[in-house]
Parts: sequence; structure tokens; C-alpha cells
Amino acid sequence: MKSKRVLLINGPNLNRLGLREPEVYGRTTLAELEEEVRAEGRVLGVEVEAVQANGEGELVSAIHRAGAEFDGILLNPGAYTHTSVAIRDAIQSVSVPCVEVHLSNIHAREPFRQHSLTAPACIGLIAGFGVYGYRLGLRALAHRLER
Repeated sequence: MKSKRVLLINGPNLNRLGLREPEVYGRTTLAELEEEVRAEGRVLGVEVEAVQANGEGELVSAIHRAGAEFDGILLNPGAYTHTSVAIRDAIQSVSVPCVEVHLSNIHAREPFRQHSLTAPACIGLIAGFGVYGYRLGLRALAHRLER
């Protein structure tokens, strides 16, 4: 059986993990987070490729690519979560499942961060568990892909 492929997409400022507001986002770097997700993928028999972009158009293009080349998407749209109709539309335009993840609990943060424009286009959302949330998101996605 061919292993499943997932594209991990991280949005703006996530390249600053480990440096940016460690009290909110933790001290794990993006490279460490990506390796942790890849390791979880190996346990699950899922190949994980990772990309990070700060620009909205780059994220839309990554989602389009995922729709053509991957079986699923694990996505942290960063601040675009709360503002981007374009990213939401991109998720809806592809035929692969997408799980949205956030390091912090967006629902317990500032009012402008409590609404996700992108989550309704996803099969689920995991927030507030730090880096472990990415592993949970990958597990949920792998489970969906098995069905």
C-alpha cells in the first residue's frame, strides 16, 4: 500500500517560532516543530513535507499544490486565519482534507483572534496544545485518510 503524503503549511511569522513571544508560542523552533511532525508521520506511515510562507499568495499556491500532489493538508494559517477569504477559498478549491492547527488557544485570546475564517473549510481544528497539537492534527488527518 502506498504511503499517504501530507503537506504541512505554516503561515506568517511562524518562521519566528522560538523567538517570538515564547510565553504564547513556546520555545520550539520551526525546524524542530517540522521534525517532530515528520517523526509522528513516520510512526503513522505518513510522509510529511513542510513549507512556510509569510505571504498570502504563497500560502494559496501551497494549498493548490497540495491539492494536486498530496493526500491531505495540515495548516496553520497564522494571522491569516482571521482575515483571509483567499486562503479559505483555496482550501475549498482542493479535494483533499485539511486540518487547521494553532499553537495557542485562539478562542482564549484577543477578540479579533477568536474567529477563524479558514476553519469552516477544514475537516477540523485543533488549538491550544502547543507543538503537540500538530501531532494531534496529523493523527486526525491520518485517521481520516485511512477511512
